[in-house]
Amino acid sequence: MVNIKQHFIQLNLLRLKVDEYLAKNFMRAGYSRVELIKTPLGTRVIIYADRPALIIGRRGQTIRQLTEVLEKYFRIENPQITVTQVENPELDARVVATRLALAIERGYHFRRALFVALRRVMAAGAVGAEIVISGKLTSERARYEKLRAGKVYKTGAHIERLVNRAVVHLLRKPGMYGIEVLIVRPGEPDDIVRVVSPEEVQQVAGTKEQQELQERGEAA
Repeated sequence: MVNIKQHFIQLNLLRLKVDEYLAKNFMRAGYSRVELIKTPLGTRVIIYADRPALIIGRRGQTIRQLTEVLEKYFRIENPQITVTQVENPELDARVVATRLALAIERGYHFRRALFVALRRVMAAGAVGAEIVISGKLTSERARYEKLRAGKVYKTGAHIERLVNRAVVHLLRKPGMYGIEVLIVRPGEPDDIVRVVSPEEVQQVAGTKEQQELQERGEAA
């Protein structure tokens, strides 16, 4: 009998390896993420990207090569690849980070590229966003530039539910650049939880008791 816990750990490790491979090789396609779903016929591989055509290739040539790689090197049984367009690229942290890296690679000034990226993210309806770029930006000494807009969560339950984070590395002549993008997607409003003291509980209980006695008296 297969250990369920071990099965999911192995599946997640495999997904992580495939994710790293796809992020490295399909950066220009605006690769976002991958999902692996085991089926009786094999493994369904769902790839999300900003430009799916670059992953599919001319007449499906690239996707056929990718199928061979997944089968041979990652030992995925009968991979059935589906490439899907990212629903909202401006709210996908990895897509935004990749676009920023490619813009800097093409020669755009990093500060201008940061402002443009942040403006687009906020215009797409994000609650908040933070973009950090680090490396030898203006001199031989490494430094970082940070831009933030709106409401950005770093701790709490909002992290899992609303926050999308990605880190992309870019190799340039001065050295390695690191780009971190954190996007707070639109969702439910903040839940405010207030701790009630024992005295307040007794007070509320007493008020309810008085109301019940009053109602009984009026009924009599």
